Amino acid sequence: MIKKIKRIVPDTSIIIDKKLSELIKQNKLKDVEIVIPAAVLDELQAQASHGREIGFIGLNELKNLRELAKEKGLKLRFTGKRPSLEDIQLSKAGRMDAIIRDVAKDESAEFFTADYVQALVGEAEGVKTRYIRAEVKTTGLKFEKFFTDDTISVHLKEKVKPLAKRGKPGQFKLVEISDKPLTTEDIESIITEISDATRMSEEGSVEISRRGALVIQLGEYRIAIARPPFADGVEVTIVRPIIKMKLEEYNLSDKLMARLSERAEGIIIAGPPGSGKTTLASGLAEFYMKKEKIVKTLESPRDLQVGPEITQYAPLEGSFEKTADILLLVRPDYSIFDEMRKDRDFSVFADLRLAGIGLVGVIHASKAIDAIQRFIGKIELGMIPHVIDTIIFVDAGRVEKVYELSMIVKVPSGMTESDLSRPVVEIKDFETGKLEYEIYTFGEETIVIPVRTSKPSAAKRLAAERIMDEIAKFDPRAEIEIIDENKARVRVDNKVIARLIGKEGSTVNKIQDRLGIHLDIEPKITALGKEVTYNLRESGNTIELKFNKRLIGKSANIYIENDFLFSAIVGKKGKIKVTKRSEIGKELVKAFIGNKKIKVLV
Repeated sequence: MIKKIKRIVPDTSIIIDKKLSELIKQNKLKDVEIVIPAAVLDELQAQASHGREIGFIGLNELKNLRELAKEKGLKLRFTGKRPSLEDIQLSKAGRMDAIIRDVAKDESAEFFTADYVQALVGEAEGVKTRYIRAEVKTTGLKFEKFFTDDTISVHLKEKVKPLAKRGKPGQFKLVEISDKPLTTEDIESIITEISDATRMSEEGSVEISRRGALVIQLGEYRIAIARPPFADGVEVTIVRPIIKMKLEEYNLSDKLMARLSERAEGIIIAGPPGSGKTTLASGLAEFYMKKEKIVKTLESPRDLQVGPEITQYAPLEGSFEKTADILLLVRPDYSIFDEMRKDRDFSVFADLRLAGIGLVGVIHASKAIDAIQRFIGKIELGMIPHVIDTIIFVDAGRVEKVYELSMIVKVPSGMTESDLSRPVVEIKDFETGKLEYEIYTFGEETIVIPVRTSKPSAAKRLAAERIMDEIAKFDPRAEIEIIDENKARVRVDNKVIARLIGKEGSTVNKIQDRLGIHLDIEPKITALGKEVTYNLRESGNTIELKFNKRLIGKSANIYIENDFLFSAIVGKKGKIKVTKRSEIGKELVKAFIGNKKIKVLV
């Protein structure tokens, strides 16, 4: 039984831990006056105003204390000075705690605290102090009953039935786990239990705390709490990894395993949400650790499932740039950068990689190429192959695609003029070596182009060549399209159509008889005018079409293949200029890169 006293002064910690109300309910506090320092109320109000859980918990506890005091016949009052702006600014240095202890001195009261440091300071100052260690449950929490072996996440919201996502990676189903909607009291009780466990557990940490949002890592659970004004109601989402896999369990090819062991130092793991990116990153971290490498992680929140040998770093003072400064001093062999989202994350990744640290980055992406797109504009194009050398795309827990990157100076695929050579980032399928994408600059634009290598069958190519041998006598630039084994489409200049068909179709009939295939003769361009030659070049922000000076002042119709694009008057210098950023300019750029024929009729 606690000794009867006249007055007690609680600090913030004992209120948040709800020990006073517990003692009152157990009749262990009788004939006492509870004196609440105004600084305690202000501190809890400030925390709640910033959307932090401990503020809401503390204010609710003060409300309960007032009701209990009235019920038990105890006195409760607020006193003491309100903290000034300077006091608030110095709260982290202990100013608020000092104000609370001063109230205990002035009231000749006993100082109640659940904070061991405050208890020591109070005793050092000669304040009568009662330290009551919090007894908080850190395992067997209420939310854990919702989890089964195949549950990856639980979704709780007030006035909604609790939901769980269950199944295997890539095959999850959302199921109701109770027929009864959660009340506000139910979900607040779960939040309070989580908050208490986080403060007391060695495996608990607050990763993100914002107005209306809180992210907690509690052991293997990542917990996101949202409340108004950020959300339209109180919500808790709890995520847990259900699979921990070694790298060897992914059945990677010997070639890829050799690359990860010997050469790859700028690795990106990409995939959609829930695809198994973090599981693979954890396996890769353990793989490097077992190869006697020093491995660290950069995470927010810290939810990689790794052994104690691997240190997990959070943003230092809210910044990964500051974490990177420390990491450069630690000099690990490999670092795992989990969940890269913000622009600064990509810059930090590039800086660390160029400093010589092996890096594995984790990025959300729906396709493997999208992971590289995320870097464009954030670092210079020429630096991308030096920062990233391997892209691993994961879906449904399996490695679906692996790319390797390199840079070469060449004429991009689809272009033909030798003076168009430029630095090109080549993206190849790692297993086959097949070139799939190219990245290069065209004017001021950075372009990602798929490289199409599909070709018509040998039979169709041979048929097209035979037809071209006959049609070239009329139009050496004719276009041949094989429709099927009995029919082909032939497009020629308007001026040769009559001669090619002949009187009553006599000429084309003879050609068809020789070839044994029906020919549909069509004009290349269904428009009036004469096709003219021109020179196309890029100049700063514009594309220029330059013509013979005799065409100055003439009206020109520009086509891409057979599709009309626009009309313009040839200028005084024999030029038509188009801005690259305009819709017409963009179409011209696409046609030029795609090796489509741009025709001009005057």
